[in-house]
Amino acid sequence: MFIHPGFDPVAIKLGPLAVHWYGLSYLAGFGLAWWIGLQRLKLPHVQAERWNREQVGDLVFYVVMGVIVGGRIGYVLFYNIGRLAEDPLYLVKIWEGGMSFHGGLVGVGFCLALFARKYQRAWFEVTDFMVILAPAGLLCGRLGNFINGELWGRPTDLPWGMVFPRVDDLARHPSQLYEAGLEGVLLLIIMLWFARKPRPRMAASGLFLCGYGAFRFSVEFLRNPDAHIGFLAWDWVTMGQILSAPMFVVGSLWLVWAYRQPEAQVVPAPKGRKKRRS
Repeated sequence: MFIHPGFDPVAIKLGPLAVHWYGLSYLAGFGLAWWIGLQRLKLPHVQAERWNREQVGDLVFYVVMGVIVGGRIGYVLFYNIGRLAEDPLYLVKIWEGGMSFHGGLVGVGFCLALFARKYQRAWFEVTDFMVILAPAGLLCGRLGNFINGELWGRPTDLPWGMVFPRVDDLARHPSQLYEAGLEGVLLLIIMLWFARKPRPRMAASGLFLCGYGAFRFSVEFLRNPDAHIGFLAWDWVTMGQILSAPMFVVGSLWLVWAYRQPEAQVVPAPKGRKKRRS
């Protein structure tokens, strides 16, 4: 059994200015995603699609906007709509905490549509590039959850159970680390492996939705549901599962559709090379 270190959520304090670990984790996630995007520019099939450093940097900026705005709106609507009814300004009180991945996903999708319009690219062409980078942000975000000691798991007698003193004295699943490992590390490995060579348009986006949906749905069995929401059905269904199940379904449909379109499998080749099929 382990005990959560009880980190101070404030990493740096300079007078009235306080920099939180959670904010730094988001910053690290965006930075890591940007770096991975730059490394992918070295791949021939990525070069063939005319991606460059400027576009990668711009893409990350659009993603940041989508994550922050969409994540906050999604959290309030999905997890704390009652608080919004009592205090309409709660929506903009980001400093009080509360971000939703699923809300951020919708926000990012909207911002990527703006990005695609700006650079005259197909929406799925943009999302296929972005989802390769997304697990890096998820990894850092979940580590931020762990440092904050939030989103803890259900009680367990497994040897790696962890006590979160701010909750109680029960050993619990360190579900933040489970999600960091699955949604972050493992999903990143899967996406990088899948995208190492040309794939049909929409396929990478579909695989990401399938992977995240499956991993998040599974971990929800070990993660403690939000106290003010609890279980929504049959004493085991959580809000996270209700929001994640459709991701798996939609992702599966996108994957099937992508591989049933022969013309979508042809990827433009760099000058001087023949076109290749995945």
